[in-house]
Amino acid sequence: MRGLVAAAAVVLMSLTACSTGPAGGGSEGGQSAAATDQFPVTVEHAFGETVIEEQPERVATVSWVNSDVALALGVVPVGMPKEDWGGNENGSTPWRDAKLEELGAAIGSENAPTQYSEVDGIAFDEVAELAPDVILAAYSGLTQEDYDTLSKIAPVIAYPETPYGTDWQDSTRMIGQALGLSQQAEDLVAQTEQTIVAKASEYPQLAGKSFIYGNLEPAKGDGVNVYTANDNRPKFLTSIGMVQADVVTEATKDSAEFFIPWSAEKANELASDVFVTWVPDDKTAQQITTDPLLGQIPAIKDDALVADSDNTLTLSISAASPLSLPWALDTFLPMLGKAADAADAAK
Repeated sequence: MRGLVAAAAVVLMSLTACSTGPAGGGSEGGQSAAATDQFPVTVEHAFGETVIEEQPERVATVSWVNSDVALALGVVPVGMPKEDWGGNENGSTPWRDAKLEELGAAIGSENAPTQYSEVDGIAFDEVAELAPDVILAAYSGLTQEDYDTLSKIAPVIAYPETPYGTDWQDSTRMIGQALGLSQQAEDLVAQTEQTIVAKASEYPQLAGKSFIYGNLEPAKGDGVNVYTANDNRPKFLTSIGMVQADVVTEATKDSAEFFIPWSAEKANELASDVFVTWVPDDKTAQQITTDPLLGQIPAIKDDALVADSDNTLTLSISAASPLSLPWALDTFLPMLGKAADAADAAK
């Protein structure tokens, strides 16, 4: 079920601009940017390929990221999931709310997309009721059964290779292709990357710093998980000039998973300049530093731990999109910079 697997994907973290067409919205129809590609188009993915015969007018999304990308391309979905983890009172996020308002489809307005919960898995019935022309799942954890069920509703754009492993650039390009907006997608990727590089340049101490992005739970022998290079979190840190720690690269070089478990008994082997994790509260962050096993992690001993207790911030990096990353930079980069400074001071 997406609710459980998705919770693992985010809480294991605990445990990524176009002119618009006529407004529709809600169950009456979405708002779409004018296509610049010729149809039909064929999109390849993990379950084969999907042919889109003509520009979709009614777009539905499942999982994370996909609705953000559609909105960033100027397309308002007729339906999209609520953010049940890390979301606000609208079942949304600050970056998504801002874009929806810009596009005249704010939550609560008559043009707003229909929202459905995915706590218990993909909302097949709710999606079907919207009669979409395409279902976007470029970033998702679809199973073959999920894909087959959704394909009976509308053509589906699934992930290219690994469940929950699509980087935001590939999600943007795949969705852009499906919507007939390939050039707009390329422009959006370039613009977002430029924003990230420009902001990261304000923190030169990050360049070349080794990192481990993982999940730490004090007082648990199995309370350590480490994210692999397949995951969006390490991908983001790499994009700002940091380098994944050798110990993780070596341990995960043959892994297709987005994380691997790590014994707390071997926590002292997790050597890096900076360690990044999610915590439910500041108390847990303190417990990590004093835990007899986790406290032996070199970055923690050097006071170079980034312990994020803001679910929304965590979501913005783990489910990275062209909307979420620019929103996150002003908060997340200073936290990383402070840890990098501590790592330098400890040398």
